Amino acid sequence: MREIVLINITAQEQSGIADALRAALAADTTFSAAQSATQAEHVVSVMGRQVGHPALQQVVSLLSEHGLALASIERLSAAVGGNACFELGLLGTLEQPLQLRGQVLELSAALGLDIVYQPESPQRRHPRLAVFDMDSTLIEAEVIDELAKAAGIGERVAAITEQAMRGEIDFRASFKARLALLDGLDVAVLDDIGAQLRLSEGAERLFAELNRMGVKTAILSGGFTYFARQLQERLGITHVFANELQVVDGKCTGVAVEPIVDAQRKADLLQQLAREQGVELSETLAVGDGANDLAMLAIAGLGVAFRAKPLVRQSARQAISVLGLDAVLYLLGRRD
Repeated sequence: MREIVLINITAQEQSGIADALRAALAADTTFSAAQSATQAEHVVSVMGRQVGHPALQQVVSLLSEHGLALASIERLSAAVGGNACFELGLLGTLEQPLQLRGQVLELSAALGLDIVYQPESPQRRHPRLAVFDMDSTLIEAEVIDELAKAAGIGERVAAITEQAMRGEIDFRASFKARLALLDGLDVAVLDDIGAQLRLSEGAERLFAELNRMGVKTAILSGGFTYFARQLQERLGITHVFANELQVVDGKCTGVAVEPIVDAQRKADLLQQLAREQGVELSETLAVGDGANDLAMLAIAGLGVAFRAKPLVRQSARQAISVLGLDAVLYLLGRRD
Protein backbone atom coordinates (compact mmCIF):
# COMPACT_ATOMS: atom_id res chain seq x y z
CA MET A 1 0.00 0.00 0.00
CA ARG A 2 1.29 3.45 -0.91
CA GLU A 3 0.43 6.55 1.11
CA ILE A 4 0.33 10.07 -0.31
CA VAL A 5 0.62 12.92 2.16
CA LEU A 6 -1.61 15.99 1.71
CA ILE A 7 -0.30 19.20 3.30
CA ASN A 8 -2.09 22.52 3.91
CA ILE A 9 -5.18 21.22 2.10
CA THR A 10 -8.74 21.41 3.48
CA ALA A 11 -10.70 18.23 4.16
CA GLN A 12 -13.13 19.02 1.33
CA GLU A 13 -10.30 19.60 -1.13
CA GLN A 14 -8.52 16.43 0.04
CA SER A 15 -11.54 14.41 -1.03
CA GLY A 16 -11.67 16.07 -4.45
CA ILE A 17 -7.96 15.54 -5.06
CA ALA A 18 -8.14 11.90 -4.00
CA ASP A 19 -11.07 11.23 -6.33
CA ALA A 20 -9.34 12.95 -9.26
CA LEU A 21 -6.03 11.14 -8.79
CA ARG A 22 -7.24 7.60 -8.25
CA ALA A 23 -7.29 6.90 -12.00
CA ALA A 24 -3.60 7.80 -12.22
CA LEU A 25 -2.50 5.86 -9.14
CA ALA A 26 -2.36 2.29 -7.90
CA ALA A 27 -5.59 0.89 -6.52
CA ASP A 28 -4.18 0.49 -3.01
CA THR A 29 -3.09 4.15 -2.72
CA THR A 30 -4.24 5.96 0.40
CA PHE A 31 -4.26 9.67 1.28
CA SER A 32 -3.58 11.24 4.66
CA ALA A 33 -3.25 14.77 6.01
CA ALA A 34 0.03 15.88 7.58
CA GLN A 35 1.94 19.01 8.58
CA SER A 36 5.00 18.11 6.52
CA ALA A 37 6.28 15.45 4.15
CA THR A 38 9.33 13.23 4.04
CA GLN A 39 12.12 14.41 1.76
CA ALA A 40 11.24 14.09 -1.93
CA GLU A 41 13.73 13.45 -4.72
CA HIS A 42 11.91 15.61 -7.26
CA VAL A 43 9.50 18.54 -7.07
CA VAL A 44 6.91 19.68 -9.60
CA SER A 45 5.09 22.99 -9.09
CA VAL A 46 1.67 23.26 -10.76
CA MET A 47 0.68 26.94 -10.91
CA GLY A 48 -2.03 29.09 -12.44
CA ARG A 49 -4.82 31.51 -11.68
CA GLN A 50 -6.79 28.37 -10.83
CA VAL A 51 -5.60 24.77 -10.74
CA GLY A 52 -8.36 22.19 -11.02
CA HIS A 53 -8.11 18.63 -9.76
CA PRO A 54 -8.38 17.16 -13.30
CA ALA A 55 -5.26 19.15 -14.22
CA LEU A 56 -3.40 17.62 -11.28
CA GLN A 57 -4.49 14.19 -12.52
CA GLN A 58 -2.98 14.86 -15.96
CA VAL A 59 0.28 16.05 -14.44
CA VAL A 60 0.54 13.03 -12.15
CA SER A 61 -0.21 10.69 -15.06
CA LEU A 62 2.63 12.22 -17.10
CA LEU A 63 5.06 11.94 -14.20
CA SER A 64 4.03 8.33 -13.60
CA GLU A 65 4.91 7.53 -17.22
CA HIS A 66 8.45 8.67 -16.40
CA GLY A 67 8.70 6.41 -13.36
CA LEU A 68 8.15 9.13 -10.76
CA ALA A 69 5.91 8.15 -7.86
CA LEU A 70 3.81 10.79 -6.12
CA ALA A 71 4.66 11.05 -2.41
CA SER A 72 3.05 14.34 -1.33
CA ILE A 73 0.91 17.27 -2.45
CA GLU A 74 1.23 20.61 -0.69
CA ARG A 75 -0.83 23.72 -1.35
CA LEU A 76 1.53 26.68 -1.33
CA SER A 77 -1.03 29.30 -2.35
CA ALA A 78 -3.62 30.84 -0.09
CA ALA A 79 -7.05 29.19 -0.20
CA VAL A 80 -8.48 32.45 -1.54
CA GLY A 81 -6.48 34.69 -3.86
CA GLY A 82 -5.39 35.42 -7.40
CA ASN A 83 -2.87 32.59 -7.68
CA ALA A 84 -2.95 28.84 -7.13
CA CYS A 85 0.00 26.51 -6.62
CA PHE A 86 0.32 22.87 -5.67
CA GLU A 87 3.77 21.41 -5.06
CA LEU A 88 4.10 17.71 -5.87
CA GLY A 89 6.83 15.76 -4.08
CA LEU A 90 8.03 12.73 -6.04
CA LEU A 91 10.27 9.70 -5.65
CA GLY A 92 12.05 7.63 -8.27
CA THR A 93 14.73 7.86 -10.94
CA LEU A 94 14.16 10.15 -13.91
CA GLU A 95 15.75 8.51 -16.95
CA GLN A 96 14.83 11.05 -19.65
CA PRO A 97 14.81 14.60 -18.21
CA LEU A 98 14.92 16.33 -21.61
CA GLN A 99 11.93 14.37 -22.85
CA LEU A 100 10.01 15.19 -19.67
CA ARG A 101 10.86 18.89 -20.02
CA GLY A 102 9.42 18.98 -23.54
CA GLN A 103 6.28 17.14 -22.48
CA VAL A 104 5.84 19.42 -19.47
CA LEU A 105 5.98 22.48 -21.75
CA GLU A 106 3.37 20.94 -24.05
CA LEU A 107 1.08 20.09 -21.13
CA SER A 108 1.57 23.57 -19.63
CA ALA A 109 0.42 25.15 -22.90
CA ALA A 110 -2.53 22.77 -23.25
CA LEU A 111 -3.76 23.41 -19.70
CA GLY A 112 -2.90 27.13 -19.55
CA LEU A 113 -0.76 26.53 -16.46
CA ASP A 114 2.85 26.86 -15.36
CA ILE A 115 4.19 23.36 -14.64
CA VAL A 116 7.78 23.42 -13.41
CA TYR A 117 10.02 20.43 -12.67
CA GLN A 118 13.04 20.63 -10.37
CA PRO A 119 15.26 18.02 -8.77
CA GLU A 120 14.93 18.47 -5.03
CA SER A 121 18.02 19.73 -3.21
CA PRO A 122 18.91 21.41 0.10
CA GLN A 123 19.70 24.64 -1.80
CA ARG A 124 16.32 24.93 -3.51
CA ARG A 125 14.56 26.63 -0.63
CA HIS A 126 17.46 28.88 0.35
CA PRO A 127 19.08 30.72 -2.56
CA ARG A 128 21.79 33.17 -1.53
CA LEU A 129 22.10 35.18 -4.75
CA ALA A 130 19.36 36.09 -7.25
CA VAL A 131 20.02 37.89 -10.55
CA PHE A 132 17.51 39.36 -12.98
CA ASP A 133 17.27 40.72 -16.47
CA MET A 134 15.50 44.09 -16.52
CA ASP A 135 13.62 44.77 -19.77
CA SER A 136 10.50 42.59 -20.17
CA THR A 137 11.45 40.84 -16.92
CA LEU A 138 11.51 43.29 -14.01
CA ILE A 139 9.64 45.85 -16.10
CA GLU A 140 7.03 45.30 -18.78
CA ALA A 141 8.74 47.38 -21.47
CA GLU A 142 11.91 47.19 -23.56
CA VAL A 143 13.42 50.58 -22.69
CA ILE A 144 15.39 50.94 -25.92
CA ASP A 145 12.12 50.56 -27.83
CA GLU A 146 10.55 53.32 -25.71
CA LEU A 147 13.52 55.59 -26.42
CA ALA A 148 13.16 54.84 -30.12
CA LYS A 149 9.47 55.76 -30.06
CA ALA A 150 10.43 59.12 -28.56
CA ALA A 151 12.95 59.56 -31.39
CA GLY A 152 10.32 58.70 -34.01
CA ILE A 153 11.95 55.43 -35.07
CA GLY A 154 10.00 53.04 -32.87
CA GLU A 155 9.04 50.45 -35.46
CA ARG A 156 12.56 50.14 -36.89
CA VAL A 157 14.15 49.57 -33.50
CA ALA A 158 11.38 47.32 -32.14
CA ALA A 159 11.80 44.97 -35.10
CA ILE A 160 15.52 44.61 -34.37
CA THR A 161 14.83 44.12 -30.65
CA GLU A 162 12.35 41.33 -31.35
CA GLN A 163 14.83 39.52 -33.59
CA ALA A 164 17.57 39.80 -30.96
CA MET A 165 15.37 38.54 -28.11
CA ARG A 166 14.27 35.57 -30.22
CA GLY A 167 17.92 34.74 -30.84
CA GLU A 168 17.70 35.35 -34.59
CA ILE A 169 20.51 37.93 -34.66
CA ASP A 170 23.54 38.61 -32.45
CA PHE A 171 22.72 40.76 -29.42
CA ARG A 172 25.92 42.88 -29.52
CA ALA A 173 25.49 43.76 -33.17
CA SER A 174 21.80 44.50 -32.74
CA PHE A 175 22.44 46.62 -29.64
CA LYS A 176 24.99 48.80 -31.44
CA ALA A 177 22.70 49.16 -34.45
CA ARG A 178 19.72 50.19 -32.33
CA LEU A 179 21.76 52.55 -30.18
CA ALA A 180 23.24 54.30 -33.23
CA LEU A 181 19.72 55.20 -34.33
CA LEU A 182 19.27 57.15 -31.07
CA ASP A 183 22.04 59.64 -31.89
CA GLY A 184 20.86 63.13 -30.94
CA LEU A 185 18.04 62.08 -28.59
CA ASP A 186 17.55 64.68 -25.83
CA VAL A 187 18.29 63.28 -22.35
CA ALA A 188 15.16 64.99 -21.00
CA VAL A 189 13.28 62.13 -22.63
CA LEU A 190 14.90 59.70 -20.18
CA ASP A 191 13.09 61.19 -17.21
CA ASP A 192 9.76 61.05 -19.03
CA ILE A 193 10.22 57.39 -19.94
CA GLY A 194 11.55 56.43 -16.51
CA ALA A 195 8.46 57.88 -14.84
CA GLN A 196 6.19 55.77 -17.03
CA LEU A 197 7.90 52.38 -16.68
CA ARG A 198 5.68 49.74 -15.11
CA LEU A 199 7.00 46.95 -12.95
CA SER A 200 6.13 43.43 -14.01
CA GLU A 201 3.36 41.73 -12.06
CA GLY A 202 4.63 40.39 -8.75
CA ALA A 203 8.00 42.19 -8.79
CA GLU A 204 7.46 44.16 -5.59
CA ARG A 205 6.25 41.13 -3.64
CA LEU A 206 9.13 38.98 -4.89
CA PHE A 207 11.82 41.47 -3.89
CA ALA A 208 10.21 42.22 -0.54
CA GLU A 209 10.44 38.52 0.28
CA LEU A 210 13.95 38.02 -1.14
CA ASN A 211 15.16 41.00 0.89
CA ARG A 212 13.45 39.62 3.99
CA MET A 213 15.22 36.29 3.40
CA GLY A 214 18.58 38.06 3.18
CA VAL A 215 19.16 37.08 -0.46
CA LYS A 216 21.64 39.28 -2.34
CA THR A 217 20.11 40.53 -5.60
CA ALA A 218 21.39 42.00 -8.85
CA ILE A 219 20.19 43.41 -12.16
CA LEU A 220 22.22 42.02 -15.08
CA SER A 221 20.79 43.91 -18.02
CA GLY A 222 21.49 44.65 -21.65
CA GLY A 223 19.45 47.80 -20.99
CA PHE A 224 20.71 51.01 -19.43
CA THR A 225 22.05 51.88 -15.99
CA TYR A 226 19.98 55.08 -15.90
CA PHE A 227 16.79 53.04 -15.57
CA ALA A 228 18.33 50.13 -13.67
CA ARG A 229 19.38 52.51 -10.87
CA GLN A 230 15.78 53.65 -10.53
CA LEU A 231 14.68 50.04 -10.08
CA GLN A 232 17.51 49.41 -7.65
CA GLU A 233 16.22 52.14 -5.36
CA ARG A 234 12.58 51.16 -5.78
CA LEU A 235 13.02 47.43 -5.11
CA GLY A 236 16.02 47.42 -2.76
CA ILE A 237 18.32 45.61 -5.20
CA THR A 238 21.92 45.04 -4.09
CA HIS A 239 23.88 45.33 -7.36
CA VAL A 240 23.34 46.78 -10.84
CA PHE A 241 25.22 45.91 -14.03
CA ALA A 242 23.88 47.40 -17.26
CA ASN A 243 24.97 49.48 -20.25
CA GLU A 244 25.90 53.15 -20.09
CA LEU A 245 24.20 55.73 -22.30
CA GLN A 246 26.88 58.12 -23.55
CA VAL A 247 25.66 61.72 -23.34
CA VAL A 248 27.38 64.86 -24.70
CA ASP A 249 25.86 68.35 -24.33
CA GLY A 250 22.55 66.89 -23.19
CA LYS A 251 22.19 64.57 -26.19
CA CYS A 252 22.65 60.82 -26.57
CA THR A 253 25.56 60.10 -28.90
CA GLY A 254 24.37 56.69 -30.05
CA VAL A 255 27.82 55.25 -29.28
CA ALA A 256 28.03 52.04 -27.26
CA VAL A 257 30.23 52.18 -24.16
CA GLU A 258 32.25 49.01 -23.55
CA PRO A 259 31.95 46.54 -21.95
CA ILE A 260 28.51 45.82 -23.37
CA VAL A 261 26.39 43.60 -21.14
CA ASP A 262 25.58 40.78 -23.53
CA ALA A 263 24.82 37.08 -22.96
CA GLN A 264 28.38 36.07 -22.06
CA ARG A 265 28.88 39.14 -19.89
CA LYS A 266 25.74 38.25 -17.90
CA ALA A 267 27.01 34.72 -17.28
CA ASP A 268 30.44 36.07 -16.31
CA LEU A 269 28.89 38.59 -13.91
CA LEU A 270 26.80 35.88 -12.25
CA GLN A 271 29.93 33.82 -11.66
CA GLN A 272 31.85 36.90 -10.46
CA LEU A 273 29.15 37.87 -7.97
CA ALA A 274 28.92 34.30 -6.71
CA ARG A 275 32.69 34.19 -6.11
CA GLU A 276 32.67 37.57 -4.35
CA GLN A 277 29.78 36.50 -2.11
CA GLY A 278 31.25 33.05 -1.41
CA VAL A 279 28.18 31.46 -3.00
CA GLU A 280 28.04 28.22 -4.98
CA LEU A 281 26.29 28.44 -8.35
CA SER A 282 23.87 25.81 -7.04
CA GLU A 283 22.75 28.47 -4.52
CA THR A 284 21.90 31.03 -7.22
CA LEU A 285 18.70 32.00 -9.00
CA ALA A 286 18.49 33.72 -12.41
CA VAL A 287 15.42 35.07 -14.21
CA GLY A 288 15.19 36.45 -17.75
CA ASP A 289 13.12 36.47 -20.92
CA GLY A 290 15.46 36.80 -23.91
CA ALA A 291 18.00 34.77 -25.84
CA ASN A 292 20.77 36.84 -24.25
CA ASP A 293 19.69 35.46 -20.85
CA LEU A 294 20.15 31.79 -21.74
CA ALA A 295 23.82 31.61 -20.72
CA MET A 296 23.14 32.84 -17.19
CA LEU A 297 19.98 30.73 -16.87
CA ALA A 298 22.00 27.65 -17.81
CA ILE A 299 24.59 28.03 -15.04
CA ALA A 300 22.32 29.22 -12.20
CA GLY A 301 21.03 26.71 -9.69
CA LEU A 302 17.52 27.73 -10.70
CA GLY A 303 17.21 29.36 -14.14
CA VAL A 304 13.73 30.67 -14.90
CA ALA A 305 12.53 31.88 -18.29
CA PHE A 306 9.87 34.49 -17.45
CA ARG A 307 7.14 35.17 -20.03
CA ALA A 308 9.86 34.37 -22.50
CA LYS A 309 10.25 34.03 -26.23
CA PRO A 310 9.63 30.46 -27.55
CA LEU A 311 13.32 29.66 -28.03
CA VAL A 312 14.12 30.73 -24.48
CA ARG A 313 11.15 28.91 -22.97
CA GLN A 314 12.14 25.69 -24.73
CA SER A 315 15.82 25.99 -23.81
CA ALA A 316 15.55 26.98 -20.14
CA ARG A 317 15.14 24.31 -17.48
CA GLN A 318 12.25 26.16 -15.82
CA ALA A 319 9.67 28.59 -17.21
CA ILE A 320 6.89 30.81 -15.85
CA SER A 321 4.47 32.19 -18.44
CA VAL A 322 1.07 32.47 -16.73
CA LEU A 323 1.71 33.92 -13.27
CA GLY A 324 3.76 36.96 -12.27
CA LEU A 325 7.32 37.23 -11.01
CA ASP A 326 6.29 36.38 -7.46
CA ALA A 327 5.56 32.83 -8.67
CA VAL A 328 9.33 32.36 -8.32
CA LEU A 329 8.63 32.14 -4.58
CA TYR A 330 6.56 29.00 -5.17
CA LEU A 331 9.57 27.43 -6.90
CA LEU A 332 11.48 28.05 -3.66
CA GLY A 333 8.75 26.23 -1.73
CA ARG A 334 7.43 29.42 -0.10
CA ARG A 335 3.81 29.58 0.98
CA ASP A 336 1.65 32.68 0.53
